[in-house]
Amino acid sequence: MLSSNELQAAPLSATQLAVGFVAPLTDLGLIALDGEESASFLHNQLTNDVEHLGLGEARLAGYCSPKGRLLASFLMWRSETTIYLQLPREIQPPIQKRLSMFVLRAKTKLSDATELPTHQVVVGLGGGLAEAALQTWFEPLPSRPYTTVEHPLGTLIRVGDAFGAPRYQWLMSAETAQTVMPELSAKLTLGGNDAWRLSEIHAGVPQITKATQEQFVPQMVNYELLGGVNFKKGCYPGQEIVARSQYLGKLKRRTTLVTIADPSAVAGAEVYATADPEQPCGMIVNAAPNGQGGVDALVEMKLAAIESGSVRLGSAQGTPLTFLAMPYQLEALDL
Repeated sequence: MLSSNELQAAPLSATQLAVGFVAPLTDLGLIALDGEESASFLHNQLTNDVEHLGLGEARLAGYCSPKGRLLASFLMWRSETTIYLQLPREIQPPIQKRLSMFVLRAKTKLSDATELPTHQVVVGLGGGLAEAALQTWFEPLPSRPYTTVEHPLGTLIRVGDAFGAPRYQWLMSAETAQTVMPELSAKLTLGGNDAWRLSEIHAGVPQITKATQEQFVPQMVNYELLGGVNFKKGCYPGQEIVARSQYLGKLKRRTTLVTIADPSAVAGAEVYATADPEQPCGMIVNAAPNGQGGVDALVEMKLAAIESGSVRLGSAQGTPLTFLAMPYQLEALDL
């Protein structure tokens, strides 16, 4: 297994991540669905198309309440026999239980795949040097974001790019980790869960955690801009509300990237626009230490607050949010 030093690495800065990093990830869970009707079952539950999810593909997908609010966000991919849903480990048990309640007569079975030998260790990699480091074991690498490569040494998934470079997750056995981690750590800066979360934030990819369940319609966290919502598929819980937000232009909120010089800023904390100090204008979706004494964060807020650029943490007198450039265009709905 990985050493305690590898699992408790110090926070890294965005500058360090951009050069090249490797990070053992210990806070992610994995749900497996096996059975001939797994795809059709999930297709009726999630925001994205599951029936046409092919081998070698990965997709983002959301799981909503009947009110269209996200209960969970997944990274989803499949093997020949199994569909996998990756999500924060802290919410995996209740989400897995909730999904299982709706299986009924569908020919599928949900199980916890987090500790399976082939997925026992999950490692995140990114930055300019990561691609060359991975080529020691993988040829070819996944060619574009949200594609996968199956290999005797594990599953390699390319996720959303950050810092102008590809990012990857490598799911592997503990035995493989013992072999590859020393070499990866010699070539790349070693981080941990916080480093990966910081890279996700700079990729503009939100993750629903326990603190933010049922707070956001998918578009509020830019999920359809990331390919996580398919508006042509059939019904799923909350689908009417999600579609109405898209086509009737009722959404006036987006998620954007900021830095906050306050290490106490966490997911679920409210933010306030100075122009409207009496009520919150938004909420932190994800935050991670930025190696400079504060945090970088994805924050959902009113479009008017993003345009004004004067937003503070906790109250209109709190720590200012400094807006950073997003890695993709925020397409406003009915501005």
